[in-house]
Amino acid sequence: MITVALAKGALLKDSVERFSKAGLDFSDVLEPDNRQLMVRSKCGKARALLVRNGDVPVYVAYGQAQLGVVGYDVLREHQMPIAHLVDLGFGGCRMSVAVKENSAYKQAADLPPHCRVASKFTNCAREFFDSLDLPVELVHLTGSVELGPITGIAEAIVDLVATGRTLRDNGLVSIEDLFHSTARLVGHPLSLRLDRGPLQEVVDLMRT
Repeated sequence: MITVALAKGALLKDSVERFSKAGLDFSDVLEPDNRQLMVRSKCGKARALLVRNGDVPVYVAYGQAQLGVVGYDVLREHQMPIAHLVDLGFGGCRMSVAVKENSAYKQAADLPPHCRVASKFTNCAREFFDSLDLPVELVHLTGSVELGPITGIAEAIVDLVATGRTLRDNGLVSIEDLFHSTARLVGHPLSLRLDRGPLQEVVDLMRT
């Protein structure tokens, strides 16, 4: 039986739709009264695990799920040993550096050396600032990082931006993008190598 790791939240509805087109109907997970964390497809040939976005690569890397759907931002942050299979195209957003809108900083390189930068994505942020040869102190936050510049705990933030409304509502502005992110289909490398056809068939259908 194929096991698929699906991220709760913004990517879930589109993920279910794409798998449905590939012959795996997990629509029960979208029912308002659903509380199950593991749901069988209507055809009975697969099951879906409902997990947090950041846990999708973990379940796939350890082989508890053969396939998963997760944002590219999570893949960049966690760097798990999994196969990147298909750019699914939905869930588009960008990883950006943002500062207070009245700030004099116009690009990331303008930030002063050793300033504090708040982020949930500290690995992505570290890689970016290292590429600029700009030493910064990274402050790891798990909640609303927009509070960083507002409270003074950080000079800037690195966070995902979709519409930009949250930044605007909190007096912040994006000054530079690290990369763009969309939902990706990922797979467990060994399972893909040992596959006798069913997994590859799903992957091929997800490409269309």
